[in-house]
Amino acid sequence: MNNQKLSYEDFAPGRSFPLGPIPVTSEEIIEFATEFDPQPMHTSEAGGKASILGGLAASGWHTSALFMRMMAEGYLLNSYSQGAPGIDIMEWKKPVLSGDTLSGRSIVLESRLMRSRPGIGIARFKHEIENQRGELVCYSENWIMFSTREAAEART
Repeated sequence: MNNQKLSYEDFAPGRSFPLGPIPVTSEEIIEFATEFDPQPMHTSEAGGKASILGGLAASGWHTSALFMRMMAEGYLLNSYSQGAPGIDIMEWKKPVLSGDTLSGRSIVLESRLMRSRPGIGIARFKHEIENQRGELVCYSENWIMFSTREAAEART
């Protein structure tokens, strides 16, 4: 891919964007959980082993934040993204454990220009995040808005 920023026209149905890899450490799991989700399975190895998760596990919210970071680094920061109207589906399929490495893909399912916002298109994505064993740990679907190339160039 060249260095041109991605605009709405670059998000055609079927296009796939790789995500990650990103390692998940015990320290990060505990730090995130201590501030945002202080349940025992997220704040200590012993708490994780005593739970159904089998070990120190990232909060689903932590997994979602890591997924967001992978999207930002994978394509959003190099695009004319205008944000998202929300998340339609967010499923945490398997625990993300300390020592896992996450990677995955964002796949464009459909796209269209917005009638209510000239110069903006919207694309619906499915996102699949897997651990190093190829196990699906997170599945998500949502719409993301992007400026059209013409609108983006007019603003620069």
